[in-house]
Amino acid sequence: LGAKNGLLIKNGAALESAAKINALIVDKTGTITKGKPVVTDVQVSPLTAMNEREILKILGSLESLSEHPLARAIVRYAQEKNIGRSANVLNFSALVGSGVQGEIDHKLYFIGTKRLMEEKNIATKPFQTSIQELEQLGKTVMLLADEINILALLAVADEVKETSRAAIEKLQAESVDVYMLTGDNQLTAQYIGKQVGLDPSHIFAEVLPENKAEYVEKLKTKGNFVAMVGDGINDAPALATADIGIAMGTGTDIAMETADVTLMNGDLKNIYRTISLSKMTMRKIRQNLFWAFIYNVIGIPFAAVGLLNPIVAGGAMAFSSVSVLLNSLSLNHKKIS
Repeated sequence: LGAKNGLLIKNGAALESAAKINALIVDKTGTITKGKPVVTDVQVSPLTAMNEREILKILGSLESLSEHPLARAIVRYAQEKNIGRSANVLNFSALVGSGVQGEIDHKLYFIGTKRLMEEKNIATKPFQTSIQELEQLGKTVMLLADEINILALLAVADEVKETSRAAIEKLQAESVDVYMLTGDNQLTAQYIGKQVGLDPSHIFAEVLPENKAEYVEKLKTKGNFVAMVGDGINDAPALATADIGIAMGTGTDIAMETADVTLMNGDLKNIYRTISLSKMTMRKIRQNLFWAFIYNVIGIPFAAVGLLNPIVAGGAMAFSSVSVLLNSLSLNHKKIS
């Protein structure tokens, strides 16, 4: 029944446990949002003599070596602007949770967050106002710099899935506390969280990938039964740490391999359906236990004093098994709301 509804459940333990979920941690990108970000703004710094095309060539060349969804958005944007062949990049490295770096024509460049620029002691003053304005609109801001100056600002927007708000409201109505994790800054995170009806205190921003599992542990230590939903490589440790890991079928293979449940169409409503299916299944199990035992409870005393014909006893045992089987099969005709 789960498979028919796009829910791939690895084992019976996961199906049984899903009914206990009272805290759900959701990764933002690709889970609450569509995971298909697009570049909306490019601003060139007054501190550089380069034009926008030259800036886009550097951005496209560096990000073509990254697998992050934001990197793919930048590469697509550069291609749409008919930027020529990528420049040769040397010593490329991904700076986990903050950006990338690499050398082009013997010059080192950085692309990443405001925090990365601060770590590299690169002033972001030319874009202070723009950064705040764009983040208040829910956009993710990335900055391009060399070792000395800020060169450009790039804003990327990722649309919220149409079903996310309704799914979260449904879960909250079932007494499931929903939390959002994101590496984005606080302004962007709060903007997205407000769109889907999240409590501001349930939004965790600027979370590094390696720290996601810590947030899962914190909720578990408070006595919550925690489910984690994610779709990326960075989500795998948190998925493994949670009581139940739920992966989006639109995400990476490693996330799906680590998770207990995979939602094939990436719709958050399927989390509610997973919980509903678990409750329905547990209800059937309890009914089956009743039917399996009731004949024995009634029949054994009669058999003990010789008042029960062995043929009748055998028939009762057979009917006990048949009733359990038919009751289980009736689940196939149920609709998961």
